[in-house]
Amino acid sequence: MRRVVYWMGTSLDGFISDVDGDHSWGAPDAELFAYVLDELRHLDAFLLGRKLYETMVYWEDADQQPDLSDDEREWAVRWQQLPKVVFSTSLSSVRGNTRLATGSLTDEIERLRTAPGTGDIGIGGPELAAQAAELGLIDEYRTRVHPVLLGAGMPYFPQHQRRVELRLDESRTFPSGVVCSRYSVVR
Repeated sequence: MRRVVYWMGTSLDGFISDVDGDHSWGAPDAELFAYVLDELRHLDAFLLGRKLYETMVYWEDADQQPDLSDDEREWAVRWQQLPKVVFSTSLSSVRGNTRLATGSLTDEIERLRTAPGTGDIGIGGPELAAQAAELGLIDEYRTRVHPVLLGAGMPYFPQHQRRVELRLDESRTFPSGVVCSRYSVVR
């Protein structure tokens, strides 16, 4: 059965954006971008909320830009091909290989878990991930911890009232100081 993977970058103090919503501090260098691209290759679907969708919609036609690196162009093409489900009450339409969720988060994840394929289901955005975590639907957390302290902003880790045991499966430190780790939920 496919795993649900919460997949985002964070500051060392646990925020995905600062108080103004800026996340440019997390822009990857070429080596980190290649690593994240490799992770994208192992996804069969991606779930996201409205805010992350509006950020990522850039990639729906980015491959047409002549100044992209080869990795960025591959990212754009793979992102365009990846089936995506957006959870939003305010959007009436979405672009590309994307659809608005028609069922609950549990229903959509169950539908994707049982669909043909072997790749993981990515989930991005802290609010949607918090809902999935509260429902016990996340199987793995993949963090990219950047060497910056923001002090405040949108938190990475879902805030819920139960303890979740994790097992470190992999950790890699990049020359930029970014530490990428994979943690499986211990059930």
